[in-house]
Amino acid sequence: MEPEENFNCHNDGNDIENEGLVDGKDIDRCWSDKNIAYREPLLRKRTNTTSQIAIVGANVCPIESLDYEIIENKLFTQDWRSRKKVQIFQYIVLKWAFALIIGLVTGLVGVFNNIAVENIAGYKLLLTTDLMLKQKYFKAFVAYAGLNLGLATAAGALCAFIAPAAAGSGIPEVKAYLNGIDAYTILAPSTLFVKIFGSVLGVSAGFVVGKEGPMVHTGACIASLLGQGGSRKYHLTWTWLRYFKNDRDRRDLITCGAAAGVAAAFRAPVGGVLFALEEAASWWRSALLWRTFFTTAIVAIVLRAFVEYCSTGDCGLFGKGGLIMYDVSSAAVSYSAADVLAVLLLGVIGGIFGSLYNYLVDKVLRAYSIINERGAAFKILLVITVSLLTSFCSFGLPWVVKCSACPTNLTVECPTTDGNFKSFQCPSGYYNDLASLFLNTNDDAIRNLFSTSTEKEFHISTLFVFFAAVYCLGIITYGIAIPSGLFIPVILAGACYGRLVGRLFASVTKLDMGLFALLGAASFLGGTMRMTVSLCVILLELTNDLLLLPLVMLVLLVSKTVADSFNKGVYDQIVELKGFPFMEAYAEPYMRNLIAGDVVSGPLVSFSGIEKVEMIVHALRTTGHNGFPVIDEPPFSDAPELCGLVLRSHLLVLLKGKYFSRDRVLAGDEIFQRFSAFDFAKAGSGKGLKFEDLDINEEEMEMYVDLHPIINSSPYTVVETMSLAKAAILFRQIGLRHMCVVPKAQGRPPIVGILTRHDFMPEHVLGLYPHLKPYK
Repeated sequence: MEPEENFNCHNDGNDIENEGLVDGKDIDRCWSDKNIAYREPLLRKRTNTTSQIAIVGANVCPIESLDYEIIENKLFTQDWRSRKKVQIFQYIVLKWAFALIIGLVTGLVGVFNNIAVENIAGYKLLLTTDLMLKQKYFKAFVAYAGLNLGLATAAGALCAFIAPAAAGSGIPEVKAYLNGIDAYTILAPSTLFVKIFGSVLGVSAGFVVGKEGPMVHTGACIASLLGQGGSRKYHLTWTWLRYFKNDRDRRDLITCGAAAGVAAAFRAPVGGVLFALEEAASWWRSALLWRTFFTTAIVAIVLRAFVEYCSTGDCGLFGKGGLIMYDVSSAAVSYSAADVLAVLLLGVIGGIFGSLYNYLVDKVLRAYSIINERGAAFKILLVITVSLLTSFCSFGLPWVVKCSACPTNLTVECPTTDGNFKSFQCPSGYYNDLASLFLNTNDDAIRNLFSTSTEKEFHISTLFVFFAAVYCLGIITYGIAIPSGLFIPVILAGACYGRLVGRLFASVTKLDMGLFALLGAASFLGGTMRMTVSLCVILLELTNDLLLLPLVMLVLLVSKTVADSFNKGVYDQIVELKGFPFMEAYAEPYMRNLIAGDVVSGPLVSFSGIEKVEMIVHALRTTGHNGFPVIDEPPFSDAPELCGLVLRSHLLVLLKGKYFSRDRVLAGDEIFQRFSAFDFAKAGSGKGLKFEDLDINEEEMEMYVDLHPIINSSPYTVVETMSLAKAAILFRQIGLRHMCVVPKAQGRPPIVGILTRHDFMPEHVLGLYPHLKPYK
């Protein structure tokens, strides 16, 4: 259905094609398509007697909820009854096999990403260093900036022309999908392709971004491709995967994929499980915990095998150390009251800087949306601009610091082409500490900052300059048309001010500067992302030091508490900015002043149990509703009663099969031979049956169709007097798409209305009742 007004969904300029998001200039949420007053005389209408308020002419948003609910109709029930033990066993084996495949493929992609980045970026930096050693400074800059520009342009072109949905981190999109938001292109094969190669190109181009966030999106895309039974567009389909053609199983697979992405990015299998539980998934159960844990364990095995293989030198510049393990276990961990005070200070600083970071990212994304809306050429131009600025900072800022004499007690070479002691423009026996941070891959820069027993190798002025540069570059880089993660920029900036605080407490503290850097990174992560348990475990798995557990827990709790008093976490802000109708785990306080019947809007389109084909066709043509209540009336029941709920997609299949009759009679058992449950299974991205596919002539329009076999006979219902807050919590916890509101008194129509996720959105509720005060 076409929009009627300029009330638009917005996606911060990264246009997501063919998924239902509408481009526009206003950053607003989408509205539902089912409670809008369609005034078609042919349709029977049941008016909501509790509230006559209707949103007439509002823009209809195509984003709806996923069908997580188990639909209990006659066809599906008959299918389960007829399944043999071998088919049930096959289904269970396939679920575990998919977990295995997701872990293997995600692990291999993680290895490929790291090997590609280390080699592409490594050879680029080696070329720059060689030219600097020959004192060909201008050629070195041209080579460095030129290679960065070429890599950045390639990454931007991939995003702008092939898969705009691949831009950014991808974690907010995965989080929205697992919340139940039906926006498929974010997990399409083209998005997967661009996410992998665009991330490699973007990180290699020297941007202050990470490949860790995109790995979460990559894992989810891999899982989605398997869950859809492949891709018809790319001729990759497997009919034997029909058991997984439903949103419930796909959601479980995508949850496993998201956890696998974290495990592959950080070599943190337990952290991956906890990340999916704490941040990504809105719905969880114990059986899913087992499969997710199994998936991340497979990822860890794959990564370990390739790290061992690459340690022999067969992977180019990707050698010992591999991936991003930052081992700080060699430092002695013993702390006093002064150390705890320093950690508390780190937590406060992390909370303040983190909330400010989120605020500025939000402003930058809104500004970039104006540029990105103008088309692919402007997106690429923005990428080029940020790339040149990053190259100027990375190559130019090291010139402002003085050269330092190499320490005399070193066991490693100084200066060297890599590590903590890059010579840059310095003479023999001296090194440039800022160049060792800027002219390195982001992973190696973090490794340098986390290095232990290096208390004075980075000057205070160097740390100030690097922190300011990374903080600002991280903000202006996120939002351009490349795959970009937030973990690495945040860890880099946090490690810098962690070392600064360590230097300030150097006279009274016993903690190593590398440990202060780690705690600073933890505080900034807590201040931006507002995660606690999963971040704590990820950091401990990253650094291989369990003795730091109490201090990491403390700094995360303090930073999150401080930051929560200012704004939301960065991923929550981006979800809101993109216009996704996200259901929060809590209900807004003003919802307690309303009841469910207050927000449903009439008239309501409903069908009889045996309905005329013309009525159904007209309803499908003139409305965008995805669910219709079905009401049995005499002579099929003693009084009007709610028979159940029927989905638009199921109606289309039934009409396509043309199982009609000339009289209003119930269908017999022969319908089970005419249709199977898999005929009503959900197709992959954009491949479902559409209204335009129907071909019904005038004679068939006058016939009748029995809807009972495809009706969900046990939809979730709430009484109209239930508080809106309670209804919202139930809606999210159960994972619903439609919630039927029934009257409290007898003698009225058997259904008052239907609630979807859009009816719980603040814009809808406060639009109906503007006198209510939103809680800030």
